[in-house]
Amino acid sequence: MNIDHLPTPLYIAHRGLRARFPENTLPAFMGAGDAGAQMIELDVTLSRDRRLVVIHDDTVDRTTNGRGAVSTLTLAELSQLDAGSWFDPRFRYARLPTLAQVLEAVRGRLLVNIEIKPEAFEPDGPDNAVERQVLDLVHREQMCDAVLISSFEWRMLENIRKRDDRIALGLLSERSADDRLRDWYGRLQAFSWHPDYRVLTRPQVEEFHRLGARVFPYAVDGAIDTLGMLAMGVDGLIVDDPKQMKE
Repeated sequence: MNIDHLPTPLYIAHRGLRARFPENTLPAFMGAGDAGAQMIELDVTLSRDRRLVVIHDDTVDRTTNGRGAVSTLTLAELSQLDAGSWFDPRFRYARLPTLAQVLEAVRGRLLVNIEIKPEAFEPDGPDNAVERQVLDLVHREQMCDAVLISSFEWRMLENIRKRDDRIALGLLSERSADDRLRDWYGRLQAFSWHPDYRVLTRPQVEEFHRLGARVFPYAVDGAIDTLGMLAMGVDGLIVDDPKQMKE
């Protein structure tokens, strides 16, 4: 699949098929594909030894049998944690994957929305900054046409744009569109806007369509107004459960 030729509405599986599998694990991503998703959404941050690990929270407490901040644990330590039993004992063998492992698993089958966690942003921009590592990996895997990179920290997206003028970028926001968002959208030559579904309005969808943007609202705590969002003309939904697309 190619990011420039998307079906509408696009079913984007939020952290994989997290309604049925432990989120941000390989079973959740493969299950999303089986359930009809065309794109998976996942979260990336850095381990203590600055490796790209897929996990949503700042700590491992909620979704593994471990304790502590992700940034204080090495990739080797993170990889040993049970990332599935908290959801269901039958997933006790699930582990926190690296971004490379996910890309390899879904290559040619699913598009990937990589959300870079804002907490990993480093203003001094080291050579191995998280956003640089993500971009370099996507290039090495030759998946530029299948990847959308998003973040709430737009400065990371700006750093990516300075190094790559083609990769698709998405601006995440919890608030309605304002002049700052419009300015950043233009500055980044972004591909899409990903708002909290609760702040989205039809006029904003129409405005961003005029700007050439795709609009992908995301679910909050598993909830989203599927019919309302589709009636506004959004291009896709970032949802937890395939039932939310089949409505």
